[in-house]
Amino acid sequence: MCTSIKSEESLQCKDILQLIKKLCCDILRYIIIQIHFYFDCIVDFVFGIYYDSKAKKVPAVKNDLLLESAISLAEKIRTKKVTSEEIVRTYIERCKEVNSLINAVVEDRYSDAIKEAKAVDAMIEKCKDLEKMKITLPFLGVPFTTKESNCAKGLIHSMGLLCRRNHRSEEDATTVRLLKEAGGILIAKTNIPELNLWIESRNNLYGQTNNPYNITRTVGGSSGGEGAIVAACGAPFSICSDIGGSTRMPAFFNGLFGHKPSEGLTPVAGIGLRENDYPDTMVAAGPLCKKAEDLAPFLKVLIGPNVHRLKLDKPVNVKNLKVFYQESSGDLRASKINSTMQATLIKVVQHFRELTGSATKIKIPGSEYSYKLWRYWMTRENVNFKLNITDRKYITSAKREIFNLLTGNSQLTLAAIIKLIDEDFLPQENDEWARKVTAKAKQFLEEKLGDNGVLFYPSAPFPASYHYSTYLRPFNFGYWCLFNVLRFPVCQVPLGLDKEGLPVGIQVVAAPYNDHLCFAVAKELEATFGGWVPPS
Repeated sequence: MCTSIKSEESLQCKDILQLIKKLCCDILRYIIIQIHFYFDCIVDFVFGIYYDSKAKKVPAVKNDLLLESAISLAEKIRTKKVTSEEIVRTYIERCKEVNSLINAVVEDRYSDAIKEAKAVDAMIEKCKDLEKMKITLPFLGVPFTTKESNCAKGLIHSMGLLCRRNHRSEEDATTVRLLKEAGGILIAKTNIPELNLWIESRNNLYGQTNNPYNITRTVGGSSGGEGAIVAACGAPFSICSDIGGSTRMPAFFNGLFGHKPSEGLTPVAGIGLRENDYPDTMVAAGPLCKKAEDLAPFLKVLIGPNVHRLKLDKPVNVKNLKVFYQESSGDLRASKINSTMQATLIKVVQHFRELTGSATKIKIPGSEYSYKLWRYWMTRENVNFKLNITDRKYITSAKREIFNLLTGNSQLTLAAIIKLIDEDFLPQENDEWARKVTAKAKQFLEEKLGDNGVLFYPSAPFPASYHYSTYLRPFNFGYWCLFNVLRFPVCQVPLGLDKEGLPVGIQVVAAPYNDHLCFAVAKELEATFGGWVPPS
């Protein structure tokens, strides 16, 4: 009996110790979060002193054609309500009007685009089967842009590197070709960070791209030029790519719809320095647009023969969806979700709770390691950063580039040098740990979502921050890259502007190959809360 009492006392002591340990961890976690919060406040205050007097936004739109969706423009062209030439000229003029402020367009093909538009108008005059044209050429005569890193025949493909400043593409990237074959007219290419690997769009060749809502703020990366020019109404839609948020991040910062498709659907040949397609990759091409109705028809074009793998035409009753949400990643290194972003998530969850009858709060196991997991899986990509950054002439190193920087001979930005330091000096993630955590997170989310569930996930801790301030909070990037790691489809949905006039939004996630659920929710949120708002 004495032994039994001692055993019970021992268990009670262990329980008390566990409770004390948990309490101490919670207190420490709270302290770290608060310190990080005040650090962010100081960063914004200091950067604001320098930048706030320089704030500007792009001028107001004068032609309503610039506000329309791509499929609406295509319909007007087909039915001869307006010519392709008029639309192309209108967008070109808008590009010229805003680019001095936002520095998004780095090379144009305006003259050739106008010639192609005239040819489209001539074709339509002779066409006798407009319904067939609608199916085979869904974007006939509609202008588009693409990021500088996507190959476009005859145009610069520098990847933002000084050592590639004169390199021109001999062929189109497959996705660019597919959109051209669908009738789209390429009018320009836009700015990126070096090799697409930074969370701002800045390089030593083209300079820095500015946010059309406030030119002192970031546009994100790597499709930042695309986000800026589409939001500023210089293009109705564009082709982006996403290996760690490169479509969704600019979509969020610039108030647009941006979609990263399920894995293995979009061809990657011609994206970046990839010469061939390969299925095992986190990268995916995807649509960036102002209107939700463009998402599905645009994705159909980009995935080409893989369209049968999705259910893009399947009707979705959003009232029957299972709804889940997560309030934060849980990563202590990331900034605290601010009150505006909290309110944005809450209003979306509340709306769908009223629609569906329920909304369940969850926590993806391992989401607090989002950046670490992405960093591990990047080492499994068919990419050699230290070779590519020299245009494949030699393998460089952090020591070499730091020396070049200190002696005034560096051709790289600080972002690229930080990437080299990360690869050369910081320890790599454990292979077994990374694979185990990834598998657990993926299984958890697949089981939760099934074929009829969506997850609402924060886009970022706060809207577009000041230029260069991202150097002081790089781990916020984890909010986007997690879903590249998991290979789930995810759509960035705009939800208006905050009190400073900056875009806010939410990420909508579905299980693999249920992209149509993301689009249905995007349309519902657009109809309810307004979606994209013009910068002016």
